[in-house]
Formats: sequence, C-alpha cells, structure tokens
Amino acid sequence: MGIAIKYGAMVDDPIVDDDGKLAIRGGAGALVERLLKIYPGACLVGYEDRQCDGFEMKRDINLDAEKDLVINLDVMDSVGVFQVMHRHGAEPMIMNLQWLPPRHYHHKVNFAAMGLSYALFPTLCSGERTAAEVSELTHRWTIPALGNSAQIAWFQPGIRDDLLQPRVDTEVPEVLYPSIHLDAEKHPQQFMQIVTEVAAKVPLQMVARLAPRDLVSLQAMRMSSAKWTTVGPLSADREGYWGTLAHTTAFLSTATAEAYGLEELEALVAGVIGVMPKLPWAEVLVPTGYPYLYNSDAEAAMMLENVLRDPKAARRAIDESAGGSIKDWVFAKHARAAGNEAIENQVKEWFPKALED
Repeated sequence: MGIAIKYGAMVDDPIVDDDGKLAIRGGAGALVERLLKIYPGACLVGYEDRQCDGFEMKRDINLDAEKDLVINLDVMDSVGVFQVMHRHGAEPMIMNLQWLPPRHYHHKVNFAAMGLSYALFPTLCSGERTAAEVSELTHRWTIPALGNSAQIAWFQPGIRDDLLQPRVDTEVPEVLYPSIHLDAEKHPQQFMQIVTEVAAKVPLQMVARLAPRDLVSLQAMRMSSAKWTTVGPLSADREGYWGTLAHTTAFLSTATAEAYGLEELEALVAGVIGVMPKLPWAEVLVPTGYPYLYNSDAEAAMMLENVLRDPKAARRAIDESAGGSIKDWVFAKHARAAGNEAIENQVKEWFPKALED
C-alpha cells in the first residue's frame, strides 16, 4: 500500500522546480514536506511522471486505486480524483486534508463542491475552528442523506523546533507582515495604515514576503511605495525563512481569522513580538494575560510603538505572561510531534488497509 499526496490543482505556481525539488511555499509547502517525512516513500501527485529529489511524482491516472491512499489538499478536486481512479471499477481511498478555512474560497460553486467532497470523503482539518467551519458548510450545502454521514476530524499541526536561529537585533527595528498572502480577511490595508502611523513616530522597516501571485499585485506595489518598506518573495528554503525571523523585531496581525496561526506561532518562538487582535483565533495562540492583544486600530498603533521603542521590555512582559518563556510555552502547547502522531492515528483509523505492507 502507498500514500499519494496531492496539491496544486488550484494554483498556477509549479509544485516542483526544474531540479526536482519541492517548490510549494507557505503553509501548503510545509504541510506537503511534512507528509513526505511522515510517510517515507510517499509520492506527490502532479502533472507528470518523474523522479524528483527524494520523492516520486505521479499523475493521478497512474495511481493504483486498490493500493494507494490519496491525501488531498485540493479538497474541491476530490470528486474528480475519484472519477479518474474509479474508471476501472475499483473503490479509491481518498482523504481530504483541509488546511485552509473553507471561507477562503468565495463562490457558491466552490462551497457546493467542497460540501460534496466533505460528505463523500473523510476530512481531516487543520485546527478545531476549521473543523467547525467544515461541519457547518457540509450540512448547509449538501442533502441530509450525505451530510449526516460525513466523517470530520481535526488535529493541532504544531510547529518545528529544530530550525531556530540565534536572535540578531537590528539597528532599525523590523516589522513583519505575518502572511504570504494579501487576501481580504488579512486586511493588508488596515495593516499598512497602522504601521504608517507608527512609522511617523518611530524609525522602522516594514518587511513583507509574499507568494508569487500576491507579489505582482497592485496591493503589493502600494505596500512597497514607502522608503521604509521592503516587499519581496518568499525565502527559498525553510532555513532562510527562520533566518529572517531571527532579526525581525515585531509582527502586526490584522487578520479577522486564521485556520491555525502557524506564521504567528513560528514568529513568537523565534522571539518576534506579536501584536494581534483580541479575537478568539489569536487568544488561543498565546497565554492568558498576553500583553499585546488590541481592541482597536488606535490601541494596535500604541502597542506597536511601545514594542519598537523597547523590545527587550516587551519580550520580558510576554515571557512573564507565559510563566517563564513564551518559546517553551508555545512548544508545550503546539508540539509538532503530537501533530504528526494525530495525523498518523487518524489515517490508521479511517484507512487501516492503506498502511499494510
């Protein structure tokens, strides 16, 4: 039996580069890379059959419907995958991996397609909030005969603890835009308005590292127009990404919701001071009493200004809220090993035959 990991149907960017290395960035790339490590020998479902750097890529038409379990990050495409693999009559094994909130897709056709996919195939969600959205969407967009039998579970993904680098304080503090996308729910305009207000009072450098489709957008051009802003592409590798976090002073989140808050958690353990909205998604990421949760734009600007004026004092206050160390607190609450185990256990429960030799 084998594991096939599918991603890329809904994006224009390549999933593998010319050298055969994984080219997926951001949360999706980290999750695909993680699955390839959890399941040695797993293949990546793609647009051609080729041997890549450490893994094989196969077209879905060449998967074995009787032996291969497809873990599909392209949830809307699960019905299509089923139809391809079912063409000779075998019953394909497909598991949805919903790593983004369903509301990320803004159209009734998408919602209907996802609802049908959730109802027909077991769905493992990244975080409890995402699972709640998946359950709600399933019952809203499918008939009871399908929706009532939907199998939905969730896991806490956790974060890596092996790529941290020593902090390097910069002369001019750096403020991070904590996302690779400029989607409406991230509120990039609100982010820029707050940072612009603070930049008039405190020297700073705003840094945004964006996915290719966002990097060429009009919003990205506007973000890069000031002398104190740097807008560029994502780091080429995870080590480079953690290296940039090591000299970032603070991040300001203006998101109304996050599926899990991976970028925020990684920044926090790297010593980046997080200023976040006082909303449920942010409150569950940090200890009770975390000092930098804001209720208004004015409060966000005040907090960010104070943080940039005295980062050491801000870090002490955050550590105090964690009862010692925010890094240790986050790793205890969001252990990557526990997330890996949760994925493996759910796969075993739903597809016991998929992991048989």
